[in-house]
Amino acid sequence: MKMATAKKAPAKKSATKKTATEKAAKKVSAKAAVKSASPKTAVKKAAAKKAVPYADAGDQIDTQLARYRSMRNFGVTAEPSGGSKSSKLKSDAFPFVIQKHAASHLHYDFRLGWNGVLKSWAVAKGPSYFTGDRRLAVQVEDHPMEYGGFEGIIPKGQYGGGTVMVWDQGTWEPHVDVDEGLSKGTLKFAMNGTKMKGNWTLVRMNNMSGNKPNWLLIKEHDEFERTKDDPCVTAEEPNSVVTGRSLEQIAAAETHVWQSNRTKNAGQAWFRNDDTQVGSDQTEAPETEAVVKAAPKEDKKKASEKVIDLKAKLAPLPKEKLPDFIAPQLASHADTPPEHGDWLHELKLDGYRIQARKQGDKIQLLTRTGLDWTHRMKPVAEALRSLKAKDALVDGEVVVLDESGISSFAKLQASFEQGEKHPMTYFVFDLLHLDAADTRKLPLRERKSLLTAILPSSTEIQMSEHLHLDGGSVFQHACELHAEGIISKRADAPYTPGRNASWVKSKCVREQEFVIGGFTLPSNDTYGIGSLLLGYYRDGKLIYAGRTGTGFTQKIHRMLRDKLEGLRTKSVTFDQIPAVAKRDANWVKPELLAQVRFATWTADDLVRQASYLGLREDKLAADVRREEATVAPKPRSARVSVKVPSASIAAKVAPAKAKKAKSEDAPRTTVPVRLTHPEKILDETTGITKLQLAEYYWAIAEHMLPHIEDRPLSLVRCPEGSGKPCFFQKHTNHMLPPGIGSVMVPNKKTGEPESYITLNTAEALAGLAQMGVLEVHPWGSKNSDLEHPDRIIIDLDPDEAITWKQLSDSAESVRNGLETIGLKSFLKTTGGKGLHVVIPMTPNHDWTQVKAWSHAFAQAFEKEQPDLYLTKMTKSARKGKIYIDYLRNERGATAVAPFSPRARPGATVSVPLAWKELASPKHPAFSIQDFENWKARLKSDPWKNMQGIKQTLPGLS
Repeated sequence: MKMATAKKAPAKKSATKKTATEKAAKKVSAKAAVKSASPKTAVKKAAAKKAVPYADAGDQIDTQLARYRSMRNFGVTAEPSGGSKSSKLKSDAFPFVIQKHAASHLHYDFRLGWNGVLKSWAVAKGPSYFTGDRRLAVQVEDHPMEYGGFEGIIPKGQYGGGTVMVWDQGTWEPHVDVDEGLSKGTLKFAMNGTKMKGNWTLVRMNNMSGNKPNWLLIKEHDEFERTKDDPCVTAEEPNSVVTGRSLEQIAAAETHVWQSNRTKNAGQAWFRNDDTQVGSDQTEAPETEAVVKAAPKEDKKKASEKVIDLKAKLAPLPKEKLPDFIAPQLASHADTPPEHGDWLHELKLDGYRIQARKQGDKIQLLTRTGLDWTHRMKPVAEALRSLKAKDALVDGEVVVLDESGISSFAKLQASFEQGEKHPMTYFVFDLLHLDAADTRKLPLRERKSLLTAILPSSTEIQMSEHLHLDGGSVFQHACELHAEGIISKRADAPYTPGRNASWVKSKCVREQEFVIGGFTLPSNDTYGIGSLLLGYYRDGKLIYAGRTGTGFTQKIHRMLRDKLEGLRTKSVTFDQIPAVAKRDANWVKPELLAQVRFATWTADDLVRQASYLGLREDKLAADVRREEATVAPKPRSARVSVKVPSASIAAKVAPAKAKKAKSEDAPRTTVPVRLTHPEKILDETTGITKLQLAEYYWAIAEHMLPHIEDRPLSLVRCPEGSGKPCFFQKHTNHMLPPGIGSVMVPNKKTGEPESYITLNTAEALAGLAQMGVLEVHPWGSKNSDLEHPDRIIIDLDPDEAITWKQLSDSAESVRNGLETIGLKSFLKTTGGKGLHVVIPMTPNHDWTQVKAWSHAFAQAFEKEQPDLYLTKMTKSARKGKIYIDYLRNERGATAVAPFSPRARPGATVSVPLAWKELASPKHPAFSIQDFENWKARLKSDPWKNMQGIKQTLPGLS
């Protein structure tokens, strides 16, 4: 089963009047990206970054203010003005900002986002990386979240009057219960900013200064700490992390003004003072008479329908020779797309970025690094000869579409690496030069209009259509279409090479390229690879990021092995790598790049559930960085495959206008859960839909819940249905439906708590259908006592050659063996070819004891009949035998729940059996489709009384 993961789209936000402020709110700042860095060089690296031009500082601060204003709803509850607060937040990382503040005296305002406000301390000398420093931090009143984005002037005479700079920002991760830490006076946390890194502590002192508590801000020992002789971070990096300006430059510009006497009404607190924007939802200027420019109205007529006078459009543009190559504009990564204003949203493509250069009849196709790949894409090059221009430079992406219109990066790679014949399509989205004119300074909307006018009629060349709607809604619909994500582009911005905030990408899944630094060999004797060791560069060092061992075909196994054998080296490629990861590793020169899809980053900064998609040849290994979100992540809806934008697909992404549905069109159901696309088919074999799955869960809940409620769960999610790529999910996140709870489970290696999924209501169970959950796997212990299991599973997994009679006799033998030692057991099908014998027990024994007992019990059968049973997982030895899987009985292991469907064609179900049913002439089989035929058996559920069984394992104290 191919593993993948994805994210959930936020709910569509209500439309508001389009003001100039909303235009500012659309901008997403790349400056907020959370970047990792090595000790002592993190700040130096930040200093090396090119500062934002001061002329754009006002726009950058508009972006900041809009971004922090949006954080009021990041799973928090109340502004300082009132409302109930909750300590239960929906993320493990929260926003922080440190503002350098020249008021009556220079100090640093240290602010941690929590419960909808900024918890604030005034730190006179600013933070220090030397662990021996104890920096006084005076706690002040909570500030509104929006203030964290402010950089500018507070008028004299008002509270805090002076100059304010955003000195650093990013996310912080608490190591303790925050409310308890604030109450008791000890708050430990990690900081992930541009200047602030690593672990820190705030400790409250006993003495008080007036009515304001005094705290100490202390750096903890870690890889980021500095010595007493090292330069202080505040002296080394004095300027704004957003605009690069000094306090003097901010004061002179007076770009933004904060009215602190209006703070309680944050919507009227700030304004922009350069005749361009007014902030915070204002529709009229304040007393300072700042001018508001009206937001441009969208031209509803499609660009493709416009008649364009090319000569008139090109005449006023700067003249130039056709450039040999223009470095491409790149998108900053953000998990929250701009939702209103002058942005154009395109579906994100999954292929190779290509710049097409037409000079007369000569066509060149250039990669993002300027490599000439014309010979590899001859049909595309030939189609480009028909461009309605003498000379042109076009930006776009080449993809391969399957028969369903879904792009496949694997097929694209197979076309290059294995010579497979797959038609390529070039989706174009920008025009950089046209007939001796430099078009790059034109607004994007005009560039796309010109590009549409010169496109030929060709299946190989297509326009990447866009939508001019709120980004959140477009993103939600894109993910529902199983697109990779969206690219949001400022409609009025010029084309600017490099990564910047004018283009923002929001992904429905995590996917990026990694450097291959090593590999392991397969567990069998085949010629190929077992897994790839992945990494990315940070400060010139290759950082280990984990492994991927899935996604390889036989051809890919051989191809990768051949390439990697030629790159072998004796030295370890990575800067640092855990000892366990070095085991059986073969090191290679870090030259090859793998495109990888993965579920998430672990607490150890390793990729989880990574799947290989293909090699990338269009990028340099030295340019590979870990992709980070510019705002706190908000996972979105599930997706696996990727659809590519075209005119028709763009139309599909547009949210449909609400209309009153006829009663006969509405699905008839009593299931009290919200489903999007209830008609979506989740099993092509039987035609089972999402609605029918929800109805099944609702109907079976009374019988299924006793075996899964209040236990950690692993869910098998199949967004595309059974038989298609699926993935396990055991940790909680934002995408879970109402009613899903969480239980903190200590990691068995690190001891760090992790938030696992749990539930205990019929509504929550039925809600799993919205996520395409086709399997539910509970732990063998309950949330109240995780370390002591209350059931044991003896999993009888037969080879295909084993008959039903042999399997049923074996299950009877297991039952008899258990009864001999005084243990009562229960039976169920697995939904496949096997059987589970389940032993309920009082939770008196820990996992180590239970696993050892289960192993010994299984080995007794193997020893008695070695020709029929085996206890090792080796597939080659399982022919004609029954594998007794005792490993279901170790900490963290799970087994499919009673009454759970299976993620396989046919939507089969794991169903409890009465022992007498072993006498059936054939293996009992059940499915969701025929539930009406077998639901009558629920009246005499053979597992009904399991919960009342009290028994302990013999021989264990």
